[in-house]
Amino acid sequence: MSNSIFDLLQGQLTGGIVEQIAGQLGGADKKQTENAASSAIDLLVGALAKNATSKEGSSALANALERDHDGSILDNFIGMATGAAKPKNDKMIDGSGILKHILGGKQSGAVEMISQRSGLDSSSAGSLLSMLAPLVMGALGKTKASNGLDAGGITDLLTNELTQAKSQRKEMGLIEKFIDQDGDGSIADDVAGFGMKILGGLFKGKR
Repeated sequence: MSNSIFDLLQGQLTGGIVEQIAGQLGGADKKQTENAASSAIDLLVGALAKNATSKEGSSALANALERDHDGSILDNFIGMATGAAKPKNDKMIDGSGILKHILGGKQSGAVEMISQRSGLDSSSAGSLLSMLAPLVMGALGKTKASNGLDAGGITDLLTNELTQAKSQRKEMGLIEKFIDQDGDGSIADDVAGFGMKILGGLFKGKR
């Protein structure tokens, strides 16, 4: 199988791309943007893996990838994110719609989590999540097509990716705990039991 989803996504976040993303966020600090982007990717892949554990979830994800996410966004991510390039269909870059499906009621908590770790303000963290959600779906769609994966294959891929990530980076286990919480959108409730100090250490260190 080709490179992992994490490798594929990190390959998109080169220095120049991060600078352009920071510019789209109103001139955010490059280092903060880089940390926030890495955190957002971990969280989104983790949430997709969680959603795909049910038959209904894996089927819905496979259908969405087949219909709207062929991976072409990876060819010109910044162009499509900024509107300079036109996607094949609008759903390919509908970050807010994708987040609604992936995170549901946890979206505000996810934004706060990324903001706390990176130092970006909540508005910038939310914009970054919306910007990166189509990229994550595109990477998954490209991997699906390249390897001929069906719904079950996508579930296995995401489960294996998450398992490997957790073995390499303890913060992935904390992300999984967050994703498994009650989903009311309140990070104060959702992370109760492992504390804000631990939350502040989420995603510590670079991959």
